[in-house]
Amino acid sequence: MNDLSSPFASRDAQSNIINNPDIPTSEKFSDPLEEQTHRKKRLVVSLKLFSSFGFDEGVAGHITVRDPIDQESFWVNPFGIHFSEVGITDLIRVTHDGKIVEGTNPVNAAAFAIHSRIHMAHPNINAACHAHSVYGKTWSTFGQCLDPITQDSCAFYEHHDVFKQYSGLVLETSEGDEIAKLLSNKKALILQNHGLLTVGSFVESAAWWFITMERSCQAQLMANSVNGKDIIRISNDAARKAFDIIGNEEAGWFGFQPLLQKIIKKYPELK
Repeated sequence: MNDLSSPFASRDAQSNIINNPDIPTSEKFSDPLEEQTHRKKRLVVSLKLFSSFGFDEGVAGHITVRDPIDQESFWVNPFGIHFSEVGITDLIRVTHDGKIVEGTNPVNAAAFAIHSRIHMAHPNINAACHAHSVYGKTWSTFGQCLDPITQDSCAFYEHHDVFKQYSGLVLETSEGDEIAKLLSNKKALILQNHGLLTVGSFVESAAWWFITMERSCQAQLMANSVNGKDIIRISNDAARKAFDIIGNEEAGWFGFQPLLQKIIKKYPELK
């Protein structure tokens, strides 16, 4: 029986919920220039959100989005400017082979080495996020995937992996290629001894996956720290059902919307 009041509705029921005209869905664009502006604004919004969550760590961290006009290039935040201070005119557009075609600020070499290979290898991935967030980099030291121990962590059930080849700062595109390979059917990676990386069809979904994955790392670390208590793991069947609803791209886009509203209220020019 398909009970729409249940948190574990079937895929057909989930589709009906997502397509409900009363629930917003991702924007559709007929004008590539309009879509370009939209993506750049959402990139800046995501950077400001990352700052507000404390995901900044000096000059580390980057968010990219594919340019909808020249799809062999992507926009990225400039190297050495705080997430909270980045504006639309500060963004850099760089091609997959490393040529800066718009912008005057420097590009983080690690951002290019990782993100260029992801965008090049996966035409369906339009955005990618990486930062050295506290709980993500702490959990990364275990070299393990997250367990399905909360409903939120089920968004990553069988849909994330661990990249275990830490060899220092990622400055070689060959290492970026290896990272990209793991994303062929995943939306997130735990970079061992490094941090988190999330991707999506939308800037909004990629950013939301990062935010909720960081919180899931925090929840798992806290649960693991309680002595004398066994953690109750969500069953595989229930985890898959939850994933079907909260783990898809539209759900990721939608999860970002309340945070977007908060930033736009403060920066109305980013609407």
